Amino acid sequence: MLNPKAKKQASCADDYDSETITVETARQKILEKIHPIDGTEKLTLYQSLNRILAEDIVSKLNVPGHTNSAMDGYTLSGDQLPNNETREYRVIGTAYAGRPFKNENNNDQCQAGECVRIMTGAAMPSNTDTVIMQEHSEKISDTTVRFTTGHRKGQNVRQAGEDIAKGNIVLKQGHHLQPADLGVIASIGIGEISVYRQPRIAFFSTGDELRQIGEPLEKGDIYDSNRYSLYGMLSQLNVEIIDLGVVGDKLEDLREAFATASSKADLVITTGGVSVGEADFVKNIIEEMGKIHIWKIAMKPGRPITFGELDEAVFFGLPGNPVAVMTTFYHFVLPAIQKLSGEGARSPLTFEVKCNSALKKRPGRFECLRGILSRNESGQLTVSVTGKQGSGILTSMSRANCLILLDEDCDGVKIGDNVTVQPFNTYL
Repeated sequence: MLNPKAKKQASCADDYDSETITVETARQKILEKIHPIDGTEKLTLYQSLNRILAEDIVSKLNVPGHTNSAMDGYTLSGDQLPNNETREYRVIGTAYAGRPFKNENNNDQCQAGECVRIMTGAAMPSNTDTVIMQEHSEKISDTTVRFTTGHRKGQNVRQAGEDIAKGNIVLKQGHHLQPADLGVIASIGIGEISVYRQPRIAFFSTGDELRQIGEPLEKGDIYDSNRYSLYGMLSQLNVEIIDLGVVGDKLEDLREAFATASSKADLVITTGGVSVGEADFVKNIIEEMGKIHIWKIAMKPGRPITFGELDEAVFFGLPGNPVAVMTTFYHFVLPAIQKLSGEGARSPLTFEVKCNSALKKRPGRFECLRGILSRNESGQLTVSVTGKQGSGILTSMSRANCLILLDEDCDGVKIGDNVTVQPFNTYL
């Protein structure tokens, strides 16, 4: 018979636990403990996509390098534009991109009453500052063209350095390099850059019940899905991945796995074994081999999460339930990896939309539900839950394209209420 006076321990089913901290507090504490790696390497531009700049990129030239035409047409001095009536001009030659105009005296002077046929990107001849596009001109002969009124001085011209000025910082240290960035760096003649080395992330799953794909399942066994979800999320990041497989619930095996992971990686992630069960050894081992900074967070799913240090490595012990693994990764591990990479933690894109589902919730903790963003008949974005929201229902994540975020004070959502959503993989 149970002792009615026995102290009841808080569990994941409770809405409030005095030992937990809020999601925002946890994120701040985690980021305070993370320091960017300091190793760098030189890479070519082709190798640099998605890497993090380890130095400012400073331009040694102007882009464009010369004032040039933004249109195919005719160039002349803006002071020579027709004012009140149509006017004819003498065409003295042609300027091409890469082949500047030269007259018979081997200079590029354009005098009053004259114009030069010019192509897009061609350098502007001397004494010219305006381009009239060919669609607004009337060709009279090979050497004569007519323009009407209505033009303005300086039109259709790209000034030297209007995109990038010599001496300017083009991209700052810590910038996450995207495809357009590679083109920008190439445009100033730089082909090799310094980037931070990729963080090394080691991960493994824990649990005697876990089996590798291809192994037979006995009663109570399950296939390990968490490593595949983690691998997928890590593969989208700027990291080097170290998969250490599955480790059973044996203290010595776990100690050995932690020692191996911490010797190889900057950050170690485990799934399972972070609760208070008799076979949940992760917390005790981390306390023995390192330090624990966070254990429980007021969040559903994902309350039992361990964050700490393991020798020189950062450590995250995520819950064993598949959905909790993914939600805690997006909220805590991802910002930590971003800061570790040298780019700083970016904030997830969130915004409010109307909810098509009634959602039950009691105040006390932060909750993440899996949602589907879609457009209604009016073209407005709305969100619906994906169905059953249990932390073991991984298909709810597979069907989702966002998280529905319900803060600690929320006491439920009615159909038509606004809710905050966080689309997957969208960060600012």
